[in-house]
Amino acid sequence: MTQRVDLATVMDRLAIDEVVTGYAVAVGDGDWAAYRALFAPGGRADYRSAGGVEGPVGEVAEWLARALEPFPVRQHLIVNRLVRLADAGGSPGDSAEVRADFLNPAGPAGPEDTGPQGAPAVPTLVTAGRCDFTLARTAHDGWRLTRVTVRETWRSRPLQDGCSPGRA
Repeated sequence: MTQRVDLATVMDRLAIDEVVTGYAVAVGDGDWAAYRALFAPGGRADYRSAGGVEGPVGEVAEWLARALEPFPVRQHLIVNRLVRLADAGGSPGDSAEVRADFLNPAGPAGPEDTGPQGAPAVPTLVTAGRCDFTLARTAHDGWRLTRVTVRETWRSRPLQDGCSPGRA
């Protein structure tokens, strides 16, 4: 590879990582306009493994807004990202796939659920699994999601008595 191709590959990987991070932040913050903006026209998302829907990004964003409403305090973490860029004859292509794990602690924001300085004491729901992202390089917006598939593998409801494992 030439230095020019190496640089293009690094730049593509950074741009793709920014889209995946933007996805995590948008879901965590409940910023559904930002969520929609991360997708290319015709983009789709699939949350069926988590009891959700599959469909066009606008419909899925509306479902997410309703489904996450009871959990205004949440943090959407995307980790262990494995990025695979399409190869266009030795140069980076215009499509990519990312496989990443997710961890989502979430909870209500009521006064009965708070710890020191008003922070939630214990999340009431934690979900985890794997996301498969498919991306395409668009002419005007750079890298955008064309498909997100969420594969929830486990969920937990932490103890609600103020004790966490390892503490009495």
